[in-house]
Amino acid sequence: MLSRIAESLFWIGRYTERADGTARIVDVLRLQLLEDPVAVEAEAAHTVLSVIMGLPHEGSVSFDDVGASLVFDRSNPSSISGAWFAARENARRARETLSTELWEGINTTWHRWNGFGRAAVTERHLSWVRERAAFVAGIADSTMSHDEAWDFLVLGRSIERADMTARLVATGGLPGGGAPWSVVLSSCGAQQAFMRSQRGLLSDDRAAAFLVLDREFPRSVFFSLLEAERRLEALSPPQAERIGVSDEARRQLGRVRTSLEYRSTAEVIADLPAQMLRVQSAVTAASSAIAARYFQSGPLPTWSRDVV
Repeated sequence: MLSRIAESLFWIGRYTERADGTARIVDVLRLQLLEDPVAVEAEAAHTVLSVIMGLPHEGSVSFDDVGASLVFDRSNPSSISGAWFAARENARRARETLSTELWEGINTTWHRWNGFGRAAVTERHLSWVRERAAFVAGIADSTMSHDEAWDFLVLGRSIERADMTARLVATGGLPGGGAPWSVVLSSCGAQQAFMRSQRGLLSDDRAAAFLVLDREFPRSVFFSLLEAERRLEALSPPQAERIGVSDEARRQLGRVRTSLEYRSTAEVIADLPAQMLRVQSAVTAASSAIAARYFQSGPLPTWSRDVV
């Protein structure tokens, strides 16, 4: 496959998932401010912008500032508008490889999103983004052959999902200012799956362990990392390597996954924010390794959330 097409497919997966993940993070903040009577808007908004998303700002910030930066700012690749725009541009460059249904789904999503305008962020904005991201992912899985093109798209989706779930989990893992775990579960779409697996027993530690370590929930950090490893193995099957792993991206993802899997659950939960930062660092390193190995653009800059 041409490297430029592979690169576009990878970024379609990442940016579609980024729009979904960013909507979920903003929704956590919205619900926290609605449901927690002691939540301080400026502190919670600062946590989301600076600590969780790593976006610098000056002075006090509000929920409206978060919306302007993470929802409507098309120049910001971490925002919903920026992610949808970048997904459409990459889809346009790879139209000959995408199914017609997938291209139409992404193109229609971008134009309908623009029709919402730049009003205040509401639940309608955020739920619509999640629905469209699920729609695009479903169209890709059901209308594309599961060959190399699909592998690159799902690889991008899985890497971004691991990163965004780690950021969501960090919103509940911050001492003294985190969102309630029931809110984090709900924003991850995990409330019912968690209650079924835990027989209705809700506790902070159980919720955190489910979102980080569960082997069967598709939005957990562990599941997403493992799926990314599987796509990398499908793209470059190991050639009877007797020592080590030659694929740097697989090594980065495998190291952080096994550090979560084989460490005791209590240790992971006790050091949760730091553990989630390690996941984000591993995802960044793996993404750069993938770019260096497969794409014409070469490795990604380590200082940016990447614009491709």
